[in-house]
Amino acid sequence: MTKSTAPETISRTTTSIPKAFLERVAKAPEGEAYRYPVGDEWRSLTWKQAGERVRAIAAGLIALGIAQEDRVALLCSTRYEWVLMDLGILCAGGATTTVYPSSTAEECAYIVKDSGTRVIFAEDSGQLAKLRAHRAELPALAKVILVDGAAEAGDDWVMTLADLERRGQEHLVDHPDAVTDAVAALDGENLATLIYTSGTTGKPKGVRLVHECWAYAADAMAAIAMIKPDDLEYLWLPLSHSFGKVLTSGHVRIGHTVAIDGRIPKLVDNLAVVRPNLMAAAPRIFEKVYNKVVQGAKDGGGAKWKIFQWAVGVGKQVSALRQAGKEPSGFLALKQKLAHKLVFSKLQARFGGRLSLFISGSAPLSREIAEFFHACGILIVEGYGLTESSAASFVNRAHTFRFGTVGMPLPGTEVKLAPEDSEILLRSPGIMRGYHNLPEETAATLTPDGWLRTGDIGEIDDGGFLRITDRKKDLIKTSGGKYIAPQHLEGRIKTTCPYVSQAIVHGDKRNFVTALLTVDEEAIKKWAEGTALAGKSYAEIAAAAETHAMLQTFIDQVNEGLAKYETIKKFQLLPHDLTVEEGELTPSLKVKRKAVEKKYMELLDGMYKGALADG
Repeated sequence: MTKSTAPETISRTTTSIPKAFLERVAKAPEGEAYRYPVGDEWRSLTWKQAGERVRAIAAGLIALGIAQEDRVALLCSTRYEWVLMDLGILCAGGATTTVYPSSTAEECAYIVKDSGTRVIFAEDSGQLAKLRAHRAELPALAKVILVDGAAEAGDDWVMTLADLERRGQEHLVDHPDAVTDAVAALDGENLATLIYTSGTTGKPKGVRLVHECWAYAADAMAAIAMIKPDDLEYLWLPLSHSFGKVLTSGHVRIGHTVAIDGRIPKLVDNLAVVRPNLMAAAPRIFEKVYNKVVQGAKDGGGAKWKIFQWAVGVGKQVSALRQAGKEPSGFLALKQKLAHKLVFSKLQARFGGRLSLFISGSAPLSREIAEFFHACGILIVEGYGLTESSAASFVNRAHTFRFGTVGMPLPGTEVKLAPEDSEILLRSPGIMRGYHNLPEETAATLTPDGWLRTGDIGEIDDGGFLRITDRKKDLIKTSGGKYIAPQHLEGRIKTTCPYVSQAIVHGDKRNFVTALLTVDEEAIKKWAEGTALAGKSYAEIAAAAETHAMLQTFIDQVNEGLAKYETIKKFQLLPHDLTVEEGELTPSLKVKRKAVEKKYMELLDGMYKGALADG
């Protein structure tokens, strides 16, 4: 029998984010909407100021001829202008096509052409150059709006964002109701966004998300009240990805303040300055912090390491109580206060000292990581969703959570598990309306009665919490017929070894399991200081026998307790860490498993050469 849960009811307030945005501006004009960096200084934008810029952008697009559902693309990194431009497109009645700024010129051209984009916002001259290289293939692209930099004199194809806003202001003089009329004419089923999923093989697919998708997600986020109107959120996620995009919808609906800066190297420094209450992130961010904290305590040696271990032990006792809905008392409460003073307060200070909540999504979060941070007094609640479900489908609540799960459905979302293989099926107003120009792919993913086949395998516990066990297509079946969940093993590797940055477990149709590993450059160079490898490059350290031997001790720990067929028999250390630029990670920092395996197939094949069957 198919296992399912009934959806919570939800109170709906709007059918589109543009309508919600204009209402927010009218309701709280002097409220702080955004913070953004200019050099080392952070500045603010009120809802009224944001509204004026969004109206100007929208009117400028209308003056350029953009009409309802016309595609306007965004080729830009995460910054507050991205949000204003997106809202401007939607308030003009247009539909936003998102393009990752890390995309190649060929990828940009494909998305712009496939989507039928008429106007595109390009962040700078580098992004503009990608478009120029393929201009002959893009006859429908009438105008490029340059966010930073100046347009060349006499180039009618390019104009600046400032020029667009001026044109919009002029248009509003003669047509004062142009924007409000465009917004009023929108229906919940009008196309709002085309997000092209970054697949590991083949061309990306354009996910068609209508206004009702984002409006539902925003109402659902408001309903669970994890983000409150007086909160300060830090947003760094790529806004071309649905995880970042849905947070901007929730922001309009809830009305809190968002500090925006997509520069990942500035993330930790910014947290200490901005001091937010909450932040959403991908697990890789937490893994890096975890490894750095643990290794730093170990490197301190002696008393420092013993105090750290003692404090974490106390924290885990407190965590266990709080997971059961209780608070520490008596002697444990006193120990917890001392642990906070000696250890945990320093970690919390790294995040600004006011952070009450992390939201993790985009990829699986290791239970060990979640429990470690909770022991340190920082709650990470894991959520789950797909681009095809407008990102927001499940999340653990701040006061109702179970580590190792992705939480319960958001109000209005139905879930069931397919009887034949426990594939997770979802249905809600946030489900996509199909893949752009791909009717066969759409039919394969959406059932006739509106259920989304997620491609993920899961289980629902007695409390209604969903646990993702693996990707349907990522499950490894060894040549001996054994099924293995690679993500489980990869999580064990990264939490066991403080030096490992990425792990790709391999073994499909093979006679045993192997792994490709990368290490964190800062951590491994620090380890190398005490060896003959001191001063060597990343690639030299990775190639050294001493490094392999050190990592083998951790792999041995990982293998303890595993079934024989699951154990990692061999591994290879790659000569560099995985990057978005090399096409090995998605912009949301998920590993492109098939792309990495294809790139390093020679290394993988080498681990099986001459090996006897074992499994």
